[in-house]
Amino acid sequence: MCLGDDPTCAAFAEHRLRYRRDMEPERRAFLKSSFVATGGAAALAAGGLSLVSPALAQSSAGRLKQTAHYHLPAHAETLHWGYFSKNLKPQVEIASGDFVTIETLTHHANDDAERMVTGDPGAESVFLWTKERKGVARRGAGPEDSKLGPGGGLGVHICTGPVAIRGAEPGDVLEVRILDVAPRPSANPKFRGRTFGSNAAAWWGYHYNDMLDGKKREVVTIYEVDASGERDWAKAVYSFPWPGVTDPDGREHPTIDYPGLPVDHTKTKRRFDVLKGIRVPIRPHFGTMGVAPAEADMVNSIPPSYTGGNIDNWRIGKGATLYYPVAVPGALFSVGDPHASQGDSELCGTAIECSLTGTFQFVLHKKRDLAGTSLEALDFPMIETSEDWVLSGFSYPNYLKDLGPDAQNAIFQKSSIDLAMRDAFRKMRQFLMQAKGLTEDEAISLMSVAVDFGITQVVDGNWGVHAIVKKSIFSERAV
Repeated sequence: MCLGDDPTCAAFAEHRLRYRRDMEPERRAFLKSSFVATGGAAALAAGGLSLVSPALAQSSAGRLKQTAHYHLPAHAETLHWGYFSKNLKPQVEIASGDFVTIETLTHHANDDAERMVTGDPGAESVFLWTKERKGVARRGAGPEDSKLGPGGGLGVHICTGPVAIRGAEPGDVLEVRILDVAPRPSANPKFRGRTFGSNAAAWWGYHYNDMLDGKKREVVTIYEVDASGERDWAKAVYSFPWPGVTDPDGREHPTIDYPGLPVDHTKTKRRFDVLKGIRVPIRPHFGTMGVAPAEADMVNSIPPSYTGGNIDNWRIGKGATLYYPVAVPGALFSVGDPHASQGDSELCGTAIECSLTGTFQFVLHKKRDLAGTSLEALDFPMIETSEDWVLSGFSYPNYLKDLGPDAQNAIFQKSSIDLAMRDAFRKMRQFLMQAKGLTEDEAISLMSVAVDFGITQVVDGNWGVHAIVKKSIFSERAV
């Protein structure tokens, strides 16, 4: 029987949608709860601690009407590849409180098209590339006439969206609740019940100029994930050195320099005994998720910034809530760069890049209601989980403004961990003083004894350091 994984089935599309819905019992329970009906956020937080105070939740919920649930599939007409833009036409417009199930595709699926593209109509429409036609022509924020192809690969992530939130204006805060994350099963009958992802140890990785033998190389490892979501680990299937690719337009790609390059496995040397006996814990999440910046018409998807984007923090998964400062009318939320797992630093350049489907709820908090709340001074993307608050520091908090007209090129030469650490420190200090009522001296002491600073990523141009503070340490504090 077709479970949404048999493309030869006459009712494949219907069965596939039903399969994804069946994988979301937690989401259905969540939708039935009074928590959603009231628009409150406290149920997400241990001990009732949340960035959204009861008063703010009540103000925001007062504008909610009957909520709707939308589905945004991933295909060539519903996504943008490699950039954010305030000028993009929304794929769907929703009201505050509405839910959207959004399909996302990894831009690395063509590393093994047999496992990650074949038989999947959405993926096939996106990755289509022949001499006659290209499913998605622009890939990146670069020029149309780039020698590598339109967009130049200056931005690589396939982003589904944008979603416009009705009434969102600059100065507001958008709360995005991740209710569920499910793997996208392979549509090839040969690999029924499985999902696959790719890890590329690539030229932009931190390791690349520090190889033991001095020989620079790019190596791709394909991983297998249980499509049912029941198995909480992934295993390596095989690896191969990047063989060099001649794309369908005749251009040579000796390195991974343009997204979606079709790998011809008749030319690869595959090693199937890689990482034998090793189970990689999975923590599905979205590497790139955020709203549109205001500073430029088209923004490279690689460096993260104050509106989110390519943060690459594995904590942005099921059960987490993200808060974004709204920079443009409608907010224009997009999501992509799905990962089955990633370690802090994303050292070699990528995670296990694996297509996922997420279900989100969007709640808009208006600027006029933010005074005196924890969100009043929010000017960066912030993560909330059931146990933690996670602040995102970057080498340059708003590199588009900080680095001037050439910002989108300069950021790749100017980032450092020192700068990102300084930004994370300043943001945590501000949070502890503004949201928790501490003095500066109290905040500094607490940061040293109770806040964990970690390297988010060192591969995205604008490097990241995150700061994690446990909610439980404030359980006896009134503020």
